Amino acid sequence: MKVLHILRTEPDESVKKFMETISAKKDSKVTPLYNEDVDWSGLVDDILTYDKVISWW
Repeated sequence: MKVLHILRTEPDESVKKFMETISAKKDSKVTPLYNEDVDWSGLVDDILTYDKVISWW
């Protein structure tokens, strides 16, 4: 199972632990939206490609 994590803001320690637990032994990718250079087209492709998408506020 492939997991995509989308981060709106920089994660705190508890969110990082949740992400690690959810992604254990799985193919995962983290896409931060708080950076200035977001590849929006690539993000849409990832959302359609990954099995599970988690958006972190």
